Amino acid sequence: MKILVFSDTHGSFGPMLRAVREIRPDAVVHLGDGEKDAAKVRAECPDVPFYQVSGNCDYASALPDETVVELGGVRVLLCHGHRYAVDWGRFDSMVYAAQEKGCRLVLFGHTHRAENTELGGVKLVNPGTAGRGSAKSCAMVEIFDNGGVAAEIRPLS
Repeated sequence: MKILVFSDTHGSFGPMLRAVREIRPDAVVHLGDGEKDAAKVRAECPDVPFYQVSGNCDYASALPDETVVELGGVRVLLCHGHRYAVDWGRFDSMVYAAQEKGCRLVLFGHTHRAENTELGGVKLVNPGTAGRGSAKSCAMVEIFDNGGVAAEIRPLS
């Protein structure tokens, strides 16, 4: 299963839409700070399953701050990350939350810095920002039939 992951689009949905159309993933995840951008892409690509959480800049959102989903047989914690103090590169509380929920993968955003690491047996992936800055990026996460998880940070144009 190929999952295309975005975060922090902040009003810029074009790069996200182009990537979804080009890559044609099995699912798309948007991790907040661009709820309206994600809605536009969802409307343009209605056949692609879409998962989404709110970010700290998605004011008055009806979306959850975080959620747990099963993708390709793997439990995944989706969150923006701001409630776990990821700004300072500390991922321990987010890892503990994932472990408590039985998740092997966490997809998060907020920092605008791409991450692809593992801590405490939990894979942590931050796609970076798809909307602000000169280094726009997304993440391609692949979940294999044997339960293995691989992730790659990809530049966006």
